[in-house]
Amino acid sequence: MTNYKDLGLVNTRDMFAKAVKGGYAIPAYNFNNLEQLQAIIQACVETKSPVILQVSSGARKYANSNLLRNMARGAVEYAHELGYDIPVVLHLDHGDSFELCKDCIENGFSSVMIDGSHLSYDENVALTKKVCEYAHQYDVTVEGELGVLAGVEDDVSSEVSHYTMPDEVEDFVKKTGVDSLAISIGTSHGRTKFTPEQCTKNADGVLIPPPLRFDILEEIEKRIPGFPIVLHGSSSVPIEYVKMIEQYGGSLPNSVGIPEEQLRKAAKSAVCKINIDSDGRLAMTAAIRKVLSEKPEEFDPRKYLGPARDELKKLYSHKNTNVLGSAGQA
Repeated sequence: MTNYKDLGLVNTRDMFAKAVKGGYAIPAYNFNNLEQLQAIIQACVETKSPVILQVSSGARKYANSNLLRNMARGAVEYAHELGYDIPVVLHLDHGDSFELCKDCIENGFSSVMIDGSHLSYDENVALTKKVCEYAHQYDVTVEGELGVLAGVEDDVSSEVSHYTMPDEVEDFVKKTGVDSLAISIGTSHGRTKFTPEQCTKNADGVLIPPPLRFDILEEIEKRIPGFPIVLHGSSSVPIEYVKMIEQYGGSLPNSVGIPEEQLRKAAKSAVCKINIDSDGRLAMTAAIRKVLSEKPEEFDPRKYLGPARDELKKLYSHKNTNVLGSAGQA
Protein backbone atom coordinates (compact mmCIF):
# COMPACT_ATOMS: atom_id res chain seq x y z
CA MET A 1 0.00 0.00 0.00
CA THR A 2 1.15 3.54 -0.81
CA ASN A 3 0.09 6.21 1.66
CA TYR A 4 -0.56 9.59 0.06
CA LYS A 5 1.51 11.34 2.72
CA ASP A 6 4.59 9.53 1.41
CA LEU A 7 3.94 11.23 -1.96
CA GLY A 8 3.81 14.70 -0.38
CA LEU A 9 0.05 15.03 -0.91
CA VAL A 10 -2.60 16.33 1.50
CA ASN A 11 -6.27 15.49 1.97
CA THR A 12 -9.04 18.07 1.60
CA ARG A 13 -10.03 18.61 5.24
CA ASP A 14 -8.03 21.73 6.15
CA MET A 15 -8.14 22.98 2.57
CA PHE A 16 -11.95 22.99 2.55
CA ALA A 17 -12.27 24.52 6.03
CA LYS A 18 -10.13 27.47 4.94
CA ALA A 19 -12.05 27.84 1.66
CA VAL A 20 -15.47 27.92 3.35
CA LYS A 21 -14.23 30.48 5.85
CA GLY A 22 -12.44 32.54 3.18
CA GLY A 23 -15.21 32.64 0.58
CA TYR A 24 -13.39 30.94 -2.28
CA ALA A 25 -13.37 27.54 -3.98
CA ILE A 26 -10.53 25.10 -4.60
CA PRO A 27 -9.98 24.27 -8.29
CA ALA A 28 -10.48 20.60 -9.11
CA TYR A 29 -8.89 20.15 -12.53
CA ASN A 30 -9.15 16.83 -14.35
CA PHE A 31 -6.02 15.57 -16.05
CA ASN A 32 -5.07 12.64 -18.26
CA ASN A 33 -1.55 13.41 -19.48
CA LEU A 34 1.73 15.19 -18.79
CA GLU A 35 0.92 18.48 -20.54
CA GLN A 36 -2.30 18.93 -18.58
CA LEU A 37 -0.48 18.22 -15.32
CA GLN A 38 2.34 20.64 -16.16
CA ALA A 39 -0.15 23.41 -16.97
CA ILE A 40 -2.12 22.85 -13.75
CA ILE A 41 0.96 22.98 -11.52
CA GLN A 42 2.51 25.94 -13.34
CA ALA A 43 -0.71 27.97 -13.12
CA CYS A 44 -1.37 27.11 -9.48
CA VAL A 45 2.19 27.82 -8.37
CA GLU A 46 2.25 31.17 -10.18
CA THR A 47 -1.13 32.17 -8.71
CA LYS A 48 -0.29 30.57 -5.34
CA SER A 49 -3.45 28.48 -5.38
CA PRO A 50 -4.09 25.15 -3.67
CA VAL A 51 -5.22 22.51 -6.16
CA ILE A 52 -7.04 19.21 -6.49
CA LEU A 53 -5.65 16.96 -9.22
CA GLN A 54 -8.71 15.07 -10.32
CA VAL A 55 -8.74 11.68 -12.04
CA SER A 56 -11.81 9.91 -13.38
CA SER A 57 -11.96 6.12 -13.56
CA GLY A 58 -11.64 6.48 -17.34
CA ALA A 59 -8.51 8.62 -16.99
CA ARG A 60 -7.06 6.08 -14.57
CA LYS A 61 -7.53 3.30 -17.10
CA TYR A 62 -6.03 5.48 -19.83
CA ALA A 63 -2.95 6.61 -17.94
CA ASN A 64 -2.28 3.57 -15.68
CA SER A 65 -2.61 3.73 -11.89
CA ASN A 66 1.13 3.34 -11.22
CA LEU A 67 2.02 6.16 -13.59
CA LEU A 68 -0.66 8.39 -12.10
CA ARG A 69 0.62 7.85 -8.57
CA ASN A 70 4.12 8.82 -9.60
CA MET A 71 2.86 11.75 -11.67
CA ALA A 72 1.20 13.07 -8.50
CA ARG A 73 4.46 12.67 -6.59
CA GLY A 74 6.23 14.45 -9.45
CA ALA A 75 3.66 17.25 -9.37
CA VAL A 76 4.47 17.97 -5.72
CA GLU A 77 8.19 17.98 -6.46
CA TYR A 78 7.65 20.11 -9.57
CA ALA A 79 5.80 22.74 -7.53
CA HIS A 80 8.72 22.80 -5.09
CA GLU A 81 11.15 23.18 -8.00
CA LEU A 82 9.10 26.10 -9.32
CA GLY A 83 9.55 27.80 -5.98
CA TYR A 84 6.29 27.45 -4.04
CA ASP A 85 4.98 24.42 -2.15
CA ILE A 86 1.25 24.57 -2.87
CA PRO A 87 -1.06 22.02 -1.21
CA VAL A 88 -1.84 19.24 -3.72
CA VAL A 89 -4.64 16.66 -3.48
CA LEU A 90 -4.98 13.57 -5.69
CA HIS A 91 -8.70 12.87 -5.98
CA LEU A 92 -10.80 10.15 -7.59
CA ASP A 93 -13.65 11.72 -9.53
CA HIS A 94 -16.95 9.78 -9.70
CA GLY A 95 -15.84 6.51 -8.16
CA ASP A 96 -18.70 4.09 -8.75
CA SER A 97 -17.81 1.22 -6.42
CA PHE A 98 -16.24 0.46 -3.05
CA GLU A 99 -13.60 -1.64 -4.80
CA LEU A 100 -12.45 1.23 -7.02
CA CYS A 101 -12.26 3.65 -4.07
CA LYS A 102 -10.35 1.09 -2.00
CA ASP A 103 -7.86 0.52 -4.82
CA CYS A 104 -7.28 4.27 -5.21
CA ILE A 105 -6.77 4.71 -1.47
CA GLU A 106 -4.21 1.90 -1.52
CA ASN A 107 -2.44 3.54 -4.46
CA GLY A 108 -1.79 6.95 -2.98
CA PHE A 109 -5.01 8.93 -3.52
CA SER A 110 -5.62 11.41 -0.71
CA SER A 111 -9.31 11.93 -1.51
CA VAL A 112 -11.99 9.84 -3.22
CA MET A 113 -15.50 10.45 -4.43
CA ILE A 114 -18.05 7.70 -4.15
CA ASP A 115 -20.96 8.50 -6.45
CA GLY A 116 -24.02 6.59 -5.36
CA SER A 117 -26.41 9.16 -6.80
CA HIS A 118 -27.78 6.63 -9.29
CA LEU A 119 -28.84 4.34 -6.42
CA SER A 120 -31.81 4.58 -4.09
CA TYR A 121 -31.30 6.90 -1.13
CA ASP A 122 -30.74 4.04 1.34
CA GLU A 123 -28.33 2.28 -1.01
CA ASN A 124 -26.42 5.52 -1.55
CA VAL A 125 -26.14 5.99 2.23
CA ALA A 126 -24.92 2.43 2.77
CA LEU A 127 -22.29 2.58 0.00
CA THR A 128 -21.02 6.02 0.99
CA LYS A 129 -20.77 4.97 4.65
CA LYS A 130 -18.78 1.87 3.71
CA VAL A 131 -16.28 3.92 1.71
CA CYS A 132 -15.98 6.51 4.50
CA GLU A 133 -15.30 3.89 7.14
CA TYR A 134 -12.49 2.41 5.07
CA ALA A 135 -11.02 5.72 3.87
CA HIS A 136 -10.97 7.35 7.29
CA GLN A 137 -8.72 4.58 8.61
CA TYR A 138 -6.03 6.11 6.38
CA ASP A 139 -7.04 9.76 6.86
CA VAL A 140 -8.34 9.90 3.28
CA THR A 141 -11.27 12.27 2.79
CA VAL A 142 -14.47 11.26 1.01
CA GLU A 143 -16.89 13.18 -1.22
CA GLY A 144 -20.44 11.89 -1.64
CA GLU A 145 -23.24 12.99 -3.95
CA LEU A 146 -26.95 13.71 -3.63
CA GLY A 147 -28.88 14.61 -6.76
CA VAL A 148 -28.09 13.72 -10.37
CA LEU A 149 -26.37 15.89 -13.00
CA ALA A 150 -27.38 15.54 -16.62
CA GLY A 151 -24.82 15.26 -19.43
CA VAL A 152 -21.96 13.02 -20.49
CA GLU A 153 -18.32 13.11 -19.43
CA ASP A 154 -16.03 10.06 -19.40
CA ASP A 155 -17.88 7.22 -17.65
CA VAL A 156 -20.60 9.50 -16.23
CA SER A 157 -23.84 9.77 -18.16
CA SER A 158 -27.41 10.83 -17.41
CA GLU A 159 -30.11 12.12 -19.72
CA VAL A 160 -31.92 14.06 -17.01
CA SER A 161 -30.95 15.94 -13.88
CA HIS A 162 -32.52 15.69 -10.44
CA TYR A 163 -31.96 18.58 -8.07
CA THR A 164 -30.61 17.79 -4.64
CA MET A 165 -33.39 17.74 -2.06
CA PRO A 166 -32.40 19.89 0.95
CA ASP A 167 -34.51 17.71 3.25
CA GLU A 168 -32.08 14.82 2.70
CA VAL A 169 -28.69 16.45 3.19
CA GLU A 170 -28.49 16.59 6.99
CA ASP A 171 -29.52 12.95 7.36
CA PHE A 172 -27.12 11.86 4.60
CA VAL A 173 -24.12 13.64 6.11
CA LYS A 174 -24.91 12.35 9.60
CA LYS A 175 -25.42 8.72 8.56
CA THR A 176 -22.46 8.43 6.17
CA GLY A 177 -19.72 10.47 7.87
CA VAL A 178 -18.86 11.97 4.49
CA ASP A 179 -16.40 14.90 4.41
CA SER A 180 -17.93 16.90 1.54
CA LEU A 181 -21.08 16.75 -0.54
CA ALA A 182 -21.58 17.19 -4.28
CA ILE A 183 -24.98 18.68 -5.05
CA SER A 184 -27.11 19.29 -8.13
CA ILE A 185 -28.34 22.87 -8.58
CA GLY A 186 -28.30 23.15 -12.37
CA THR A 187 -24.74 22.40 -13.45
CA SER A 188 -24.20 19.61 -15.98
CA HIS A 189 -21.46 17.40 -17.38
CA GLY A 190 -19.91 17.90 -20.82
CA ARG A 191 -19.68 20.83 -23.25
CA THR A 192 -23.43 20.91 -24.02
CA LYS A 193 -24.84 21.53 -20.57
CA PHE A 194 -28.28 22.62 -21.73
CA THR A 195 -30.42 22.11 -24.81
CA PRO A 196 -31.13 25.13 -27.04
CA GLU A 197 -34.75 24.97 -25.86
CA GLN A 198 -33.60 25.53 -22.25
CA CYS A 199 -31.61 28.64 -23.21
CA THR A 200 -32.26 32.13 -24.47
CA LYS A 201 -30.13 33.91 -27.08
CA ASN A 202 -28.39 37.26 -26.81
CA ALA A 203 -28.07 39.81 -29.64
CA ASP A 204 -25.09 37.89 -31.09
CA GLY A 205 -27.01 34.63 -31.14
CA VAL A 206 -25.02 33.15 -28.25
CA LEU A 207 -26.94 30.70 -26.06
CA ILE A 208 -27.60 31.96 -22.51
CA PRO A 209 -28.28 29.13 -20.04
CA PRO A 210 -30.85 29.19 -17.24
CA PRO A 211 -29.45 30.41 -13.90
CA LEU A 212 -28.24 28.05 -11.21
CA ARG A 213 -30.68 27.26 -8.40
CA PHE A 214 -29.09 29.34 -5.68
CA ASP A 215 -32.28 28.98 -3.66
CA ILE A 216 -31.54 25.25 -3.29
CA LEU A 217 -27.93 25.99 -2.36
CA GLU A 218 -29.02 28.49 0.29
CA GLU A 219 -31.48 26.01 1.77
CA ILE A 220 -28.78 23.32 1.89
CA GLU A 221 -26.44 25.75 3.67
CA LYS A 222 -29.13 26.32 6.29
CA ARG A 223 -29.45 22.57 6.89
CA ILE A 224 -25.70 21.88 7.14
CA PRO A 225 -24.06 25.23 7.94
CA GLY A 226 -20.37 25.43 7.13
CA PHE A 227 -20.28 21.97 5.56
CA PRO A 228 -18.12 21.70 2.40
CA ILE A 229 -20.22 21.69 -0.78
CA VAL A 230 -18.97 20.63 -4.23
CA LEU A 231 -20.15 21.61 -7.72
CA HIS A 232 -19.57 19.18 -10.57
CA GLY A 233 -20.06 19.99 -14.26
CA SER A 234 -18.91 23.57 -13.79
CA SER A 235 -17.03 24.34 -16.98
CA SER A 236 -17.99 27.62 -18.64
CA VAL A 237 -17.38 26.38 -22.20
CA PRO A 238 -15.68 29.63 -23.38
CA ILE A 239 -17.12 30.69 -26.71
CA GLU A 240 -13.67 31.77 -27.96
CA TYR A 241 -12.41 28.18 -27.77
CA VAL A 242 -15.54 26.82 -29.43
CA LYS A 243 -15.14 29.33 -32.28
CA MET A 244 -11.43 28.53 -32.65
CA ILE A 245 -12.11 24.80 -32.85
CA GLU A 246 -14.77 25.37 -35.50
CA GLN A 247 -12.56 27.83 -37.36
CA TYR A 248 -9.95 25.12 -37.74
CA GLY A 249 -12.23 22.31 -38.84
CA GLY A 250 -14.09 21.17 -35.74
CA SER A 251 -17.83 20.99 -35.16
CA LEU A 252 -19.27 21.74 -31.71
CA PRO A 253 -22.91 22.75 -32.18
CA ASN A 254 -25.01 24.03 -29.27
CA SER A 255 -22.05 24.33 -26.89
CA VAL A 256 -23.05 26.12 -23.68
CA GLY A 257 -21.62 26.17 -20.15
CA ILE A 258 -22.07 27.79 -16.76
CA PRO A 259 -21.47 31.59 -16.73
CA GLU A 260 -18.38 32.46 -14.74
CA GLU A 261 -20.14 35.13 -12.70
CA GLN A 262 -22.49 32.45 -11.36
CA LEU A 263 -19.55 30.25 -10.40
CA ARG A 264 -17.90 33.20 -8.64
CA LYS A 265 -21.10 33.73 -6.66
CA ALA A 266 -21.17 30.05 -5.72
CA ALA A 267 -17.51 30.14 -4.67
CA LYS A 268 -18.30 32.84 -2.11
CA SER A 269 -20.73 30.47 -0.37
CA ALA A 270 -20.14 27.04 1.20
CA VAL A 271 -19.17 25.75 -2.25
CA CYS A 272 -15.48 25.08 -1.66
CA LYS A 273 -14.63 22.79 -4.60
CA ILE A 274 -15.53 23.44 -8.23
CA ASN A 275 -14.82 20.80 -10.87
CA ILE A 276 -13.54 21.91 -14.28
CA ASP A 277 -12.81 19.43 -17.07
CA SER A 278 -14.47 20.39 -20.38
CA ASP A 279 -12.90 23.87 -20.43
CA GLY A 280 -9.44 22.30 -20.36
CA ARG A 281 -10.35 19.92 -23.16
CA LEU A 282 -11.62 22.78 -25.29
CA ALA A 283 -8.55 24.97 -24.69
CA MET A 284 -6.19 22.12 -25.51
CA THR A 285 -8.07 21.04 -28.63
CA ALA A 286 -8.35 24.62 -29.91
CA ALA A 287 -4.60 25.21 -29.59
CA ILE A 288 -3.71 21.88 -31.23
CA ARG A 289 -6.11 22.42 -34.15
CA LYS A 290 -4.68 25.89 -34.74
CA VAL A 291 -1.09 24.64 -34.98
CA LEU A 292 -1.93 21.68 -37.20
CA SER A 293 -4.04 23.84 -39.49
CA GLU A 294 -1.52 26.65 -39.82
CA LYS A 295 1.48 24.31 -40.05
CA PRO A 296 0.29 21.18 -41.87
CA GLU A 297 3.87 19.99 -42.23
CA GLU A 298 4.29 19.77 -38.42
CA PHE A 299 4.56 16.29 -36.93
CA ASP A 300 6.59 16.84 -33.76
CA PRO A 301 4.09 16.41 -30.87
CA ARG A 302 6.03 18.90 -28.77
CA LYS A 303 5.31 21.62 -31.32
CA TYR A 304 1.53 21.33 -30.92
CA LEU A 305 1.29 20.00 -27.34
CA GLY A 306 3.54 22.84 -26.12
CA PRO A 307 1.15 25.59 -27.29
CA ALA A 308 -1.75 23.52 -25.91
CA ARG A 309 -0.03 23.42 -22.52
CA ASP A 310 0.48 27.20 -22.64
CA GLU A 311 -3.20 27.78 -23.42
CA LEU A 312 -4.20 25.50 -20.57
CA LYS A 313 -1.97 27.39 -18.15
CA LYS A 314 -3.57 30.66 -19.25
CA LEU A 315 -7.05 29.20 -18.70
CA TYR A 316 -6.26 27.79 -15.25
CA SER A 317 -4.60 31.01 -14.09
CA HIS A 318 -7.71 32.92 -15.11
CA LYS A 319 -9.99 30.51 -13.28
CA ASN A 320 -7.96 30.70 -10.06
CA THR A 321 -7.74 34.48 -10.10
CA ASN A 322 -11.05 35.67 -11.54
CA VAL A 323 -13.56 32.88 -10.99
CA LEU A 324 -12.75 30.66 -8.02
CA GLY A 325 -10.92 33.23 -5.90
CA SER A 326 -8.28 30.67 -4.92
CA ALA A 327 -5.28 32.72 -6.05
CA GLY A 328 -3.06 33.67 -3.12
CA GLN A 329 -4.70 31.11 -0.81
CA ALA A 330 -2.03 28.38 -0.88
